[in-house]
Amino acid sequence: MNILIIGSGAREHAMAWAVLRNPKVSRIFVAPGNGGTALMGGKVSNVPVKATDVEALLDFASRESVDLTVVGPEQPLELGVVNRFREAGMRVVGPTSDAARLETSKVFAKDFMRRQDIPTAEYRVFRDHAEAKAYLESCPSFPQVIKASGLCAGKGVVVAMSREEALDAIHEFFENRVFGDAADEVVIEGFLQGQEASVFALTDGSRYRLFLPAQDHKRIGEGDTGKNTGGMGAYAPAPLVTPEVMQRVEELVIRPTLAGMAAEGYPYTGFLYVGLMIDAGEPSVVEFNARLGDPETQVVLPLLKSDFVDALLASVDGGLDRVPFEMHGGAGATVVMASKGYPDSSEIGMEIAIDPSVAAIDGVNVFHAGTKLEGSRLLTAGGRVLSVTACAGSLNEALGLAYRGIGGIRFDGAYFRRDIGAKAL
Repeated sequence: MNILIIGSGAREHAMAWAVLRNPKVSRIFVAPGNGGTALMGGKVSNVPVKATDVEALLDFASRESVDLTVVGPEQPLELGVVNRFREAGMRVVGPTSDAARLETSKVFAKDFMRRQDIPTAEYRVFRDHAEAKAYLESCPSFPQVIKASGLCAGKGVVVAMSREEALDAIHEFFENRVFGDAADEVVIEGFLQGQEASVFALTDGSRYRLFLPAQDHKRIGEGDTGKNTGGMGAYAPAPLVTPEVMQRVEELVIRPTLAGMAAEGYPYTGFLYVGLMIDAGEPSVVEFNARLGDPETQVVLPLLKSDFVDALLASVDGGLDRVPFEMHGGAGATVVMASKGYPDSSEIGMEIAIDPSVAAIDGVNVFHAGTKLEGSRLLTAGGRVLSVTACAGSLNEALGLAYRGIGGIRFDGAYFRRDIGAKAL
């Protein structure tokens, strides 16, 4: 069986690692991949095709007799990669471009949740700077959350603690165009109280299976301070999401979402990420993603005991409820090592040294994100560089192993948070 994984981050590296466990897999292609997937060797190889070049990806998959394609990031979903692969009669894991609007258009997602009575913050949609400004000037309370409707690589959200911050944010969105066309529509919503959690489902359109719930750390600074990032670390399972809370998430969010999307003519398949705010045991949706999250994937996949490929095939062919989907006991944690200047800018081209002793630490995996291989040299190539993951009998043990792994890795300007998982402990 030949499998194509689309994407270049640590999420895709973790996917390749999980897929490789299946003995029926002959080849794993990662397009375009990164330095970590290049170093896997053996059955795994990178493909020099951009994740957004849908026609080139389809041509490659046809030429190499790919049996299953797994889409990692959101951009190809928005561009209709699932639509094109299905039209060509090829198996592919992911939602169509219409269904992926749960992520690619925050306006669509909020309106959908309102129609389906799915709990989320109250909101208003604006397409004009003056109207948004007038609304904020009359707003009786803060904070308010301001979101660009389109894709912004996880950075198009401002939690404005004051009126001044909110007015500055919409000026940046509408006038300075910091997020370009993604901010043609802007959502302003109320601030939800509680703690955040991430729930991931794999679905065939009606049936679904759940990964372990996770919590990630979006802020660059320790103590959850500073700017939002794509994620600086994560852990699972999240103690916040008790069995009772998960039952509420299924009843109030996941089932209505799948039923509603099908009823509205956009059956949803593939991975569904639900970003939640939990307050006194009650969940509200902060956002949907149309794929697995990063860095949470680097935690939830190593904790999946059952075969990943069998579940993926069942999500495409149907019968997802008939395949095993069991988790390991214990806990997992991942800590992101980032480049100097991230998330504003990133120094790239720094040589990365990973001591061989890191690979010998039981339960530790180093998943690559912004890396590239030049000859025998491994170099930084992005903001988030590595995701150092560990699984163990407890979260405390897993965190200890992950930070021990980081101790054996060096590159100039390396930055990581030292408080990942602290709120759970």
